[in-house]
Amino acid sequence: MCLWSTCELTGNKKHTVEPNGSVGATERMKGFIVFKAGKRVLTAALMSATVLTSEPSMAETIFGAMSKAYESNSSLNADRAGVRVTDEGVAVAKSGYRPTVNATADLTVRSDRFDGGRSGTSKTGTFGVVVNQMLFDGFTTKNTVAAAKTQVLAARENLRNNEMNLLFSAAQAFMDVYLARQIVILRQKNLEFLDEQLRAAKARFDVGEGTRTDVAQAESEKAAAIATLNVAQSDEKTAVATYIQITGSSPDRLRPAAMAKNLPRSMDQAFSIATSNHPAILSTQYAVDSAGYTVKANEGALLPQVDLTGDVSRNEIFSGSELSTSNTDSTTASAGIQVTIPIYSGGRTSALVRQSKETWGQRRIEVDVARDSVRQAIAQAYSEMEAARASIVAQRSVVAAAQLALNGVIEERKVGQRTTLDVLNAQADVLTGQINLAQAERDSVVTSYAVLSATGRLTASQIGLQVAEHRPEEHYEAVKDKWIGLRTPDGR
Repeated sequence: MCLWSTCELTGNKKHTVEPNGSVGATERMKGFIVFKAGKRVLTAALMSATVLTSEPSMAETIFGAMSKAYESNSSLNADRAGVRVTDEGVAVAKSGYRPTVNATADLTVRSDRFDGGRSGTSKTGTFGVVVNQMLFDGFTTKNTVAAAKTQVLAARENLRNNEMNLLFSAAQAFMDVYLARQIVILRQKNLEFLDEQLRAAKARFDVGEGTRTDVAQAESEKAAAIATLNVAQSDEKTAVATYIQITGSSPDRLRPAAMAKNLPRSMDQAFSIATSNHPAILSTQYAVDSAGYTVKANEGALLPQVDLTGDVSRNEIFSGSELSTSNTDSTTASAGIQVTIPIYSGGRTSALVRQSKETWGQRRIEVDVARDSVRQAIAQAYSEMEAARASIVAQRSVVAAAQLALNGVIEERKVGQRTTLDVLNAQADVLTGQINLAQAERDSVVTSYAVLSATGRLTASQIGLQVAEHRPEEHYEAVKDKWIGLRTPDGR
């Protein structure tokens, strides 16, 4: 379907479909612009009413925009790095199961001066290795590891939620650029139409068949059209800037997009899908589990602590004076079990337990908050999508009726029953209808992806993006059991 097309209407004459949908094929007669209209004219106008038009096969698609954002967006890459940071929390927690080994060294020099002018010095050097292995810590390490693992799962769901938000933003930015460009084209064609009307008004005035008022009205509408065109061009630049921010590259030709596929059949089905699938809900549920483990870990500080300790040390002592010297060396080794029973810690441990319990309660409430937010987002997106669909049907009727009225007003003006102002008003109605139709078509696409996002289905795999899908579990498996090593899995 074309926005503007050149159509054979009568005989061998070419007629051009104007931006407002009118067929304005022209031939000059005594300075007048004569507009041809007829059944085939109206048919061509109706065919050109839709603003979202097809582009060449090489044009960029909405999926291409989302793919670029998925691969290149800096904010999303930062979120992925944040998940890798959380992965290391598991290795940190598991270190509580492992022994700690420390080397110690000490050197002391002492100088003495005795009565009679005698002097002496002594040097003592001690070095050794201390090993400490936790045997029992009130299950603190066990619960800390469990809390760290659930934090990783929550971080993954938060990342998935951020990915969906980004993909939706990319789809929205794509459609905003597409709509802005179509509005610019419409307003440019409208300006051309008004320019022709102004010339026609001046021609009629020159031959005495029009008035100065007609010319002034046409000039006023043209000036207003120039102003609105400038605004439309500014809006296009703003939309392009947002597109570049999200995708990392400038938009080229854009292909019109269809509504998202695999949409839920009803709002209730969307609620059901989101309850078990939306990452915003799942992440808060994992956060509840993590907070519960943290409570148990803090309670473990009230239980006895048992540690196995080992110590090997070497002492070298050298002392001397003007009268005598001596050198004494010794090596000692020791091992034992240390039991620590907490009695009172100034109330700190009790406060930490109470604090973690309050946090646990807060996380449980946040599950309900997330569920309510998702439900509201689904209701809003689904209702807006249905409204956009209905608006498309209505606006198509508006454009067709306005176009028919414009053609009739033009013909009536020829016989003196209408004025130039009537033509300009009719043209404005057509333009408004076309812009509203373009807006409705844009809204139908954007809201359909909003529905997918609200149900938790707007992921790279589920919408079929041709990208290398990010897999956070690969980094987790590489670091969760590492005992030593400063390099990250990617070699840094």
